[in-house]
Amino acid sequence: MNNRCNRWLKINQLHLVLSATIVCIVCFYWGFMANGSQMPEIQRRGYLTIAVKDNLRPLGFRDVDGNLQGLEIDLAKRLGFDLLGKPDAVRLQPVANSDRLSVVLNKKVDLAIARVTATESRSRVVSLSVPYYYDGTLVVTKDTSVSKLGDLANRKVAVINESSTIADIRYYVPKAELVGVSSYESARRLTENNTVVAFAADASVLSGWVQEYPQYRLLPTKLSTEPLSVVMPKGLQYDQLRRQVNQAIAKYTADGWLKERVNYWGLP
Repeated sequence: MNNRCNRWLKINQLHLVLSATIVCIVCFYWGFMANGSQMPEIQRRGYLTIAVKDNLRPLGFRDVDGNLQGLEIDLAKRLGFDLLGKPDAVRLQPVANSDRLSVVLNKKVDLAIARVTATESRSRVVSLSVPYYYDGTLVVTKDTSVSKLGDLANRKVAVINESSTIADIRYYVPKAELVGVSSYESARRLTENNTVVAFAADASVLSGWVQEYPQYRLLPTKLSTEPLSVVMPKGLQYDQLRRQVNQAIAKYTADGWLKERVNYWGLP
């Protein structure tokens, strides 16, 4: 009798442990699913939170009055309007380059539109939208003797250290003498004092450079193509948000709105 009772107690205890474990797993699962900003939650809240750049003309920067503007700012505001059906349905959060993915991963924002190039490695940790702009490598110069890539042969060209631009220049202008720099400002100093004849870097950044310093001009040949995408969270619970963002960007491309905005902001 005692043995049967002990066995029953053990089985009952095991049942309780398994039941508690299942409850914990279910609670964790639903807690995980509820975490972050799914589309119904965003609709109830009434606005999107989007990470953007505030120092990268003409994608995202502040005007003389401190207001955010640029191609990516226009896109963020348009998404807010189209996804939620009302004006001013977006809250913009300036972000550093190093935090563009983490703010989405850590659920601090719903999306990031901050000059993020779509790469395979990034797509493993976040979802990336269809491209809204194709960036790439261009060359900027103020030297009137340089009008095409061939004019850079046997001359000094600045490039950002360890950037993909190095391979582009080596491929298209193998005889160019590359000078590594740590920043865009360093490159501008070298071009200003004629240490280098040109600077090769991202088209989106250099277009802003030309707008700010009109003595410079861009050479017409783009050396690479790099799609810029909206950063979105992974997970089935965000499928509706991802689908709506992708559908909206596809529409903006098809109806010419994105092209018009690209031209407005002087992007190549």
